[in-house]
Amino acid sequence: MALPEFVLDRREAVPALIGRSEDYLIVSGLAGTSKDMAALTGDGANLFAMAGAMGGAAMIGLGLALARPERRVLVVTGDGELLMNLGALATIAVMNPPNLRILCVDNGHYGETGYQKSHTSLGADLERAAAGCGIARTRTVTQASEIPDGARLLREGNGTAFVLLRVKPTDPPAHKRTLDPSSCRNRFRGALQGG
Repeated sequence: MALPEFVLDRREAVPALIGRSEDYLIVSGLAGTSKDMAALTGDGANLFAMAGAMGGAAMIGLGLALARPERRVLVVTGDGELLMNLGALATIAVMNPPNLRILCVDNGHYGETGYQKSHTSLGADLERAAAGCGIARTRTVTQASEIPDGARLLREGNGTAFVLLRVKPTDPPAHKRTLDPSSCRNRFRGALQGG
């Protein structure tokens, strides 16, 4: 079995895939993806970034998509966090909310716990896992020429979509984000009511 390649720069590929972040209510996983999204949104009100609750982003995104069917919901999670809760993909597939998109930024490492290699660098394929759970619209993006197709999948269509973005194991953007839970919660509530 050929092991996957991780060649894209997350600081370029994540913004290119997402486009206008203001179009979404965003739930981000912890570690790198929270920094990716804080940098992209300017730590905006439409971002609910996780801290310390590994494995929760996908299910929080599902609940948000079901509670706010009129809004686009984007979960941006990492391979390590998603591996902590693969069962979430099965539940999401069964519910299949039309407004939910999942972007998994896969660098093949557990960035939060010491940068050990994750299962994805050893051959586990999270796009195939998502498809196997029943998510009908999935893609893997491994090179720049595939970004437009991945971006379309996040923007268009009806039903949950899953995009796996393979990136180099480099640092995410350096962006200081608010870590006060009550401030973040209140800010996000404002975005929910304003949209």
